[in-house]
Amino acid sequence: MIITQKYFLHFPVCETNTPIIYKLVKDFDLEVNIFRALVTSDGEGYLVLDVKGEAGSITKAMEYVASFGVTINSVEKGVVRDESLCNHCGNCISHCKAGALHIADMKTRKIVFDDKLCIACGKCVDNCPMKACSTVF
Repeated sequence: MIITQKYFLHFPVCETNTPIIYKLVKDFDLEVNIFRALVTSDGEGYLVLDVKGEAGSITKAMEYVASFGVTINSVEKGVVRDESLCNHCGNCISHCKAGALHIADMKTRKIVFDDKLCIACGKCVDNCPMKACSTVF
């Protein structure tokens, strides 16, 4: 059965030059969609990505990735939203092309965050005047 799973990966310094993601496509026959990537000045790497393929292939692929000391977390989001900071101004909505931030009830006009739709682009982080949104890295 074909599934899609979102992962947050943290690469140790020694593995940021290893073509691990390439191997996921080539050796495990997976489709990989990278939403966000960062290599720090210290050489650590972070990725938020979707992996699509057979469930067994994804499991084997994640075992392969873990063998390099990569920390793997299955996530539903690459963005964290602090509801207590949000004043529901709506500025984030126009920047969220994925529709993860939206108004669910026009009567209350409250902004809701659907983390399953979030692609971790970071536009909400850049545009929220209240800093209610932040990224996991």
